[in-house]
Amino acid sequence: MGSNASLQSPHLGMLALEPVRAMLEFARMQLTDVTAANARGDGHAVVLFPGLGADHHLMQPLARHCEGLGYDVYHWGRGRNTGPSGDPGPWLDALAQEIDALIAPSHPQATLIGWSLGGLYAREIAKALPHRVRQVITLGTPFAQLSNSTNVQWLFELLSGNASAVDAPLARRLREPPPVPTTSIYSRSDGVVAWRACIGRVSPLAENIEVESSHLGLVWHPDVLRIVTDRLAQRQGKWKPWRDALAA
Repeated sequence: MGSNASLQSPHLGMLALEPVRAMLEFARMQLTDVTAANARGDGHAVVLFPGLGADHHLMQPLARHCEGLGYDVYHWGRGRNTGPSGDPGPWLDALAQEIDALIAPSHPQATLIGWSLGGLYAREIAKALPHRVRQVITLGTPFAQLSNSTNVQWLFELLSGNASAVDAPLARRLREPPPVPTTSIYSRSDGVVAWRACIGRVSPLAENIEVESSHLGLVWHPDVLRIVTDRLAQRQGKWKPWRDALAA
């Protein structure tokens, strides 16, 4: 998918509803069994990357879910996500080496799951270390177009101290898919990120899956957890696109 100059961030009314919707989705998650009888994982590593302004605390529902399935869960190791500092290229390369060292002692490969801005990190790490990444799952990540596609550019600038403009070479780099299986989970009612910015070109290694969720709730929404359960359970080297058994 190419850059879309007319793409706009979600309506501010949707942004205002985000906290209430996320709380309702959290409550629904606590009342829903999203696992299947045969969903027990193979124990491979799962690395979680938080969204902008978030840290491991907001990722805990997703972490607990993956741990409950039998996976070895790691948080990205840099605390609160304040955005890249300095030149994004070297910053991302350094992060890739840190993730490599994080999983190296125990696991040959890992699944990377990134929420929002964290999904961009996951995709770039998969490009830098394809032999170490089993698959990438992104949640509301605007890789197809970052500039003018979110309601939080101001937060990026506040936390990172950098302008949020993305130059053409970096934009092309972010749109390029990793050479590993990639699942982009998105919501048309996302109040933070324009959903079209989360859509990539479908290929034998890339898919887009729609859910009905707030942006904040993507890390605990029952439908997202069900999809993550299915994606993680695929045998290594046997990746196939998502097929929703409940909708079949």
